Amino acid sequence: MNALKNVNVGVVQMTCSNDVEKNLSKAIEKIEHVAAQGAQIICLQELFKSLYFCQAENNDHFDLAEKIPGPTTDKFQDLAKKLHVVIVASLFEKRTTGVYHNTTVVIDADGVYLGKYRKMHIPDDPCYLEKYYFTPGDLGYQVFKTKFAKVGVLICWDQWYPEAARLTALKGADIIVYPTAIGWVHTEEETERSKQLAAWKGVQTGHAIANEVFVVTPNRVGEEGNITFWGNSFVVDPFGETLYQASSDTEEAQVVTCDLNRVEEYRRAWPFFRDRRIGSYGAISKRVDD
Repeated sequence: MNALKNVNVGVVQMTCSNDVEKNLSKAIEKIEHVAAQGAQIICLQELFKSLYFCQAENNDHFDLAEKIPGPTTDKFQDLAKKLHVVIVASLFEKRTTGVYHNTTVVIDADGVYLGKYRKMHIPDDPCYLEKYYFTPGDLGYQVFKTKFAKVGVLICWDQWYPEAARLTALKGADIIVYPTAIGWVHTEEETERSKQLAAWKGVQTGHAIANEVFVVTPNRVGEEGNITFWGNSFVVDPFGETLYQASSDTEEAQVVTCDLNRVEEYRRAWPFFRDRRIGSYGAISKRVDD
């Protein structure tokens, strides 16, 4: 086994307001805070620059979108270079007139913009009307070779799809980051809330185990319109052990140490990749196998 290779991951869980500049300033302050605590890869929640605007269909919300690369990536490139950290940041991308994406960028510790991932799976649920705003991603599943680790990015609703996690892991990810905006709609019964939270964490923990990677999920927190965002940002290791889990109702910015040698350790002991029967999986590309 190789020498210990620890990577410190910063997880930012924050509330958002309708003031885009204040949200950006808060995110920068929290990035600086966890960087001062030793974070090397810093992960922000989904669409952190604004309130979660997808609760209603409103053309004016398209004005929140920006070009990528663009003004926010420029700021984060300068910040990443100054702090010597990797930044994983979720933004509302304006690709061209009438075409918008839910996109996450990755910036390396020297300030170099490594690229972006566009959310592939787009929900259309009560208070999550994302199909109105976002075109499904067309860049495929992405893994970015940063200074500290190979980082794969998926976004929120992608969490529920094992195919996305598997393909990202197969591209070489040590860590899969899921920037997230999920919570309880106010009309939902109290008895269902704990079940939803458990399912959300459980499915992602399963992805970590099945693919023997670290999973990092920064979620937003606080009351916004008809949603109570449930926080509980977390980090699990390649065997599903919880290394950190945030509260359900407060802002947090935490540094979590991940030993990347665990990826190799668990893949040797539990060789799921070796034993895959890839010739038997053809039906996975069908909607249903009938």
